[in-house]
Amino acid sequence: MKIHEYQARDLLSQAGIPVPPSSVIESPLMAEDAFARATKGMSSPLAVIKAQVHAGGRGKAGFVKLVKTAAEAKAAAEFMLTNKMVSVQTGPEGLAVKKLLVAAGVDIAKEYYLAITTDRASRRNVLIASKEGGVEIEKVAEENPAAIIKEFLHPTLGLQGFAARKVAYQLGFTGKLASQAADIMQKLAKLFVEKDCSLAEINPLVLTSPPPSTPSALLAIDAKFNFDDNGLFRHPELQAMADPTEENPAELRAHAAGLSYIALDGNIGCLVNGAGLAMATMDIIKLHGGTPANFLDVGGGATEEAVTEAFKIILSDQAVKGILVNIFGGIMRCDVIAQGVVNAAKTYKNADGSMGFKVPLVVRLEGTNVEAGRKILSEAKSLVPTLQAATDLSDAASKVCKAVG
Repeated sequence: MKIHEYQARDLLSQAGIPVPPSSVIESPLMAEDAFARATKGMSSPLAVIKAQVHAGGRGKAGFVKLVKTAAEAKAAAEFMLTNKMVSVQTGPEGLAVKKLLVAAGVDIAKEYYLAITTDRASRRNVLIASKEGGVEIEKVAEENPAAIIKEFLHPTLGLQGFAARKVAYQLGFTGKLASQAADIMQKLAKLFVEKDCSLAEINPLVLTSPPPSTPSALLAIDAKFNFDDNGLFRHPELQAMADPTEENPAELRAHAAGLSYIALDGNIGCLVNGAGLAMATMDIIKLHGGTPANFLDVGGGATEEAVTEAFKIILSDQAVKGILVNIFGGIMRCDVIAQGVVNAAKTYKNADGSMGFKVPLVVRLEGTNVEAGRKILSEAKSLVPTLQAATDLSDAASKVCKAVG
């Protein structure tokens, strides 16, 4: 699960990590008051307005703007709330913006990157830091890997003080700033574990450039959190932060039905039981020249009703031109899947009001009660004219790819 930046800033603030004051608005009419609150006490008013969407690339897309007057704030808010944001992460269709963060501007001397995530190769949580903050860390890692600092967390003690101070010194901090940086790192690491995060990121962490009589300080001015869905049952406060309008409707529908579904950009729908088999199915579709439209794992105990719902979800994607069903019956019985396929094909209602599947349907079954399942499919061919049975996975992929051209 993802959350918005303003929610991430709240989590950082609650953990004792310093963030600039800010507020959230939902209409241009609120922008002027929000600007006044954010810049109160400033000799030279400056605020930043940021679109709140679950996608990056906001700055390059024009959806992060610095404003110096209330009128500029209102104009920026009106632009962002009436236009879709299109970036490399949204695709050409873009995302509608419904909320904006209005925060106090900060005089920045230097930007840094901090994050806690899980290193799957070593199966340990790791602190990642860099002097090159404010940009995509993937680009930094590719172009200048020496700029990436990694410090693995102790499996039970977390990020210890000496380790955090070591990274702070590597980033170039000394004295009180080194202590402040180490404190921020340890608090971020603690937050990562307590909230069952898969990613806790501050980018950038900035060193302020204050007037001569005021000491510099570190502030988190942008943050990103991803949470492990399997741990959300422990965190009702995080579940309350979920924004369904930012999620794919089909993925939400699948989650409600107990199905694991991820939308992709191909034209061959996949219905499979087992995550590994689903990945292999997508690979073999690509091998035969096709492109999968989704990952969909119905699990080991799917009912006929769940299978029917899975088909409805797949076909809600207008790009789908064919469907491959690949079932290996272990716990799952092939006859249950076969009957679910037939029921779905007979009862599915198309947009034009007609019944039944119009797209090619290729089914490969193997395992428990496979002969009973194949018999059900064979007897249903007259009722489901688009259905083809396959002898093995390669045959299934070849047939569906040829069927969709």
